[in-house]
Amino acid sequence: MKHAYIFPGQGSQFPGMGKALYDNNSLAKEYFENANDILGFRISDTMFAGTDDDLKRTDITQPAVFLHSVIAYETIGDVRPDMVAGHSLGEFSALVANKALNFEDALQLVSIRAKAMQKACEIQPSTMAAVLALADEKVEQVCAEVSAETGEVVVPANYNCPGQLVISGSIKGIEIACERMKAAGAKRALVLPVGGAFHSPLMAPARQELAAAIEAIIFNDPICPVCQNVVARAVADPSEIRKNLIDQLTGAVRWTQSVQAMVADGANEFTEVGPGKVLQGLVQKIHKEAEVNGIS
Repeated sequence: MKHAYIFPGQGSQFPGMGKALYDNNSLAKEYFENANDILGFRISDTMFAGTDDDLKRTDITQPAVFLHSVIAYETIGDVRPDMVAGHSLGEFSALVANKALNFEDALQLVSIRAKAMQKACEIQPSTMAAVLALADEKVEQVCAEVSAETGEVVVPANYNCPGQLVISGSIKGIEIACERMKAAGAKRALVLPVGGAFHSPLMAPARQELAAAIEAIIFNDPICPVCQNVVARAVADPSEIRKNLIDQLTGAVRWTQSVQAMVADGANEFTEVGPGKVLQGLVQKIHKEAEVNGIS
């Protein structure tokens, strides 16, 4: 049986994140100070002493969650995972863990991605909504119908676990879709407090900028496969990893399918590394027999 290391994405941040690592581990402190230099501002100060609102800004959230995750992983010691995966942003952390990317390059990419996504959010107001207790196929059908009938953008964005699918799109499209989801039997269809329509075609303006940055970075042969969000299967070829990372910006996060693929590949232990316990809960809902734990 195999051990998978998994890494959280945006939404797992909290005030004070990473401070215990900084205070109690000299290697962690070195990583944080290096990150402050690379980013050109003291993101560690915002992580340790910022408010909820400070940490909700996409250009802060993404590098903050990435840093907490990667630094927590690097301080574990000599670890060789059998496979890795990350939820959305967390895929960058996973690619540092399997050595496809080095820390400095990955942090630069995360910063570019966050700023590009922030700009895309400002071009067209957009949002996301969580749909609970409705079959994935029905959610997909409603999204397709609303898009076809109204011309609004509405797509499935995050397949988090059975019975929890997040949709993404224009504000009007999401409002109409939420009403349709409830009429179709969803327990809830709740608009989320996010800055924009992540993992949808509305992120296309950010794609070109991120693609150029990714193409300029060297990707190494990984020490283990990464189960990537958009294809929900193990990938080890650097050129394919690169392509999938670009496609992820406008494509769906297939987390349910990714966990199922890792289980099919032999994973029975999942360790979430980074802030929060969101992925631990999702894995248990996807595969009840999995052994789940966390390192933060």
